[in-house]
Amino acid sequence: MPETLTLYTAKLCPYAQRVEIALAETKLPFTRYEIDLGNKPDWFTPKVNAAGKIPAVAYGGPIVPPESPSPESQKIAESLVLLEFIADISGGALLPKDPVLRARVRLFIDVVSNKITPAVIGFAFQGKPVDDLWTAIEAIQPLILGKYAVGDEFTIADAALIPFIARGKIVLKYDIGKFEVGVGLKAYEILQTDPRFEKFRRYIADVEARDSFKNTFDEEYLKEWYTTRFARN
Repeated sequence: MPETLTLYTAKLCPYAQRVEIALAETKLPFTRYEIDLGNKPDWFTPKVNAAGKIPAVAYGGPIVPPESPSPESQKIAESLVLLEFIADISGGALLPKDPVLRARVRLFIDVVSNKITPAVIGFAFQGKPVDDLWTAIEAIQPLILGKYAVGDEFTIADAALIPFIARGKIVLKYDIGKFEVGVGLKAYEILQTDPRFEKFRRYIADVEARDSFKNTFDEEYLKEWYTTRFARN
C-alpha cells in the first residue's frame, strides 16, 4: 500500500502547478488541499511548512484530514525538490535512466530557474524589458532535444518550465502585466510568429497538449486574477 500524500497547493501558483503536473503524470494517489495565499490557515505554517510557502507535502503517517496533518508524516517543501521526490517515490518515472540525460534534465531546470523564471516575473510583475524574456528563450531553446526537453519522454524538466511560460502567455495575450498598454500584445505576436522561436513554440504546444497540464491549469481563473492585480486606472 502506498504511503499517504497530501499536497498543499494553489491554482494561482506556478511552483505548485509543477508538482501537480508531476503527480498527474505519475498517477500517484494524493489528497489535494487548496491554500488561499492571501489568507493562509493558522495551522499551515507551524504544522506543514515553517517558511509558510507552497507547494508543500505531508508524506506518510496515518490517514488524517489535510487540516490536521499528522506529526508522524514527513513534511517536504520547495517545488524542484518535490519534483525529484515524486520521481523517486514513483519508481523513477519522469527522470531518464541514462545519467547523461539526467544531467541534461538538471541543466534544463537550472536555465529555467536562472533565466526563464526571472524573465517572466521581471516583465510581468516588475516592468522589466521584454528583451530579457527573448534572451531567456534563446538560452533554453538549444537545450530542447526532442518533442520534450530531453527527448521524446516527458520529464520533470518539462514540469518545471511550463507553468511559468503558460502564465507569461496569459499576461502577454491579454495585455495585463505591469507594462504600458499594447506592449504585451506586441510581445505575444512576436512570441507566436517570430521564426527564431519556432522550435520553442512547437515544444510548448506539445507540453500544453498533455492532460497533466490541461487538468492543472485554469486560464480563466488566472486571467481574472491578473486583470484585478494589474488593473489600470
